[in-house]
Amino acid sequence: MNPVTPNQTTSDAIGAAGAPSPTFSPLYQQIKGLITQSLQSGEWKPGEMIPSEVELANRFKVSQGTVRKAIDELAAENLVVRKQGKGTFVSTHHEARAHFRFLRLVPDEGVPHYPESRFIEVKRLRAPAEVARLLDLKSGDAVVYIKRVQSFGSVPTIVEELWLPGLIFKGLTAERLNEYKGPMYGLFESEFGTRMIRAEEKLRAVCAEEGDAELLKIAAGTPLLCAERVSFTYGDKPVELRRGLYLTERHHYQNDLS
Repeated sequence: MNPVTPNQTTSDAIGAAGAPSPTFSPLYQQIKGLITQSLQSGEWKPGEMIPSEVELANRFKVSQGTVRKAIDELAAENLVVRKQGKGTFVSTHHEARAHFRFLRLVPDEGVPHYPESRFIEVKRLRAPAEVARLLDLKSGDAVVYIKRVQSFGSVPTIVEELWLPGLIFKGLTAERLNEYKGPMYGLFESEFGTRMIRAEEKLRAVCAEEGDAELLKIAAGTPLLCAERVSFTYGDKPVELRRGLYLTERHHYQNDLS
């Protein structure tokens, strides 16, 4: 049987005897995987420029076009960002453009802006069974629990609860969160070496319970939008569970589909 080239499909790889040969991914996908491994290992840090397409082509012994196609996909997935006339850089949560990738609440009037945070509770505890399942932990493993209120123009709008793997976020305290002025994901990236690269989210309508209603300064039973999100880092490893309750009197949830 002739060898299977990187662009062959599974059906192409079936031999005369009908037994399928291993399926190989296209060459640019293999190069994308190698670049992603370098990102994951920290060879190129968030915010740093990666080697040029020519340099990467020489490194991997492939054409520049193959490297360009791999980087096109990485850019579409927000793992890298191209800057005209400068080069390609590892994406970072410290960039202004990244702040709204995971915060989808947009004001009905005016331009999107980042809310102010007030932390209600930060503590270490043992993961409840459902939290452990979603974070791929063992029930009872240590997690960091955070509860905060986010306000737009001094108006409480979001109540959030977060659960983070305790082993990864050892040393995360209320004091550090209060003194840090940037986006929380920027702190996770720079001080805990954990970069959120994608998320899965579920939305539902709920009624405000008494405690959350008090934090949002609304009546109990007021309709809220509930978003439950699991965020992942490289290797599809879940590293955050977040439950947000959104007051949508002056804001709406916006998601751009393509």
